[in-house]
Order: sequence, then structure tokens, then C-alpha cells
Amino acid sequence: MMTTLDGNSIAGTLHELFGAEMTAAVGTCAGCGSHEPLAALRVYADAPGVVARCSLCESLLLVVVEKKGMACIDLSGFSALDPAPAH
Repeated sequence: MMTTLDGNSIAGTLHELFGAEMTAAVGTCAGCGSHEPLAALRVYADAPGVVARCSLCESLLLVVVEKKGMACIDLSGFSALDPAPAH
């Protein structure tokens, strides 16, 4: 059985990809329309890459695969991704 983590577990990876703190950013699931911070994602990191799903409907929202120092990210499960509010 795969271990499920929350979006905070990939905070470092998201920061490397976006150059900013992203766990407070709000994503809109293209599947069910829920609006949640990326920290609420259900993350599966036991695979060769990282898979993140909607915490409500389990739709695939984000995939990150790293190979030879390069990262490929798929965000197609989001209908919107709003940056974290400024402090």
C-alpha cells in the first residue's frame, strides 16, 4: 500500500520549481471544483515521481518527475492555481 502524505511534504520540491513558497497557494480542482491550498493535496511519493491528488475527489492534479537533474511538472488537473497571499 502506498503511503499518503499531505502537500507540505513536497514544499521543497514546489519551491525549487516555482521559486516561491507554494503550500499556501490555492488550487482549483478541474474535476470537482474544490478550492484548497496545495498543503491539503494528497501526495503519493513512493513512485519514481510525485503524484498529488485532490483531497476531496481524488482527481490527479499534479505530477512531478525528475530525471538527470531536470524536472517535468504536469499541472493539468488544476483549472486554476492562485499564488499564496503575501504576508
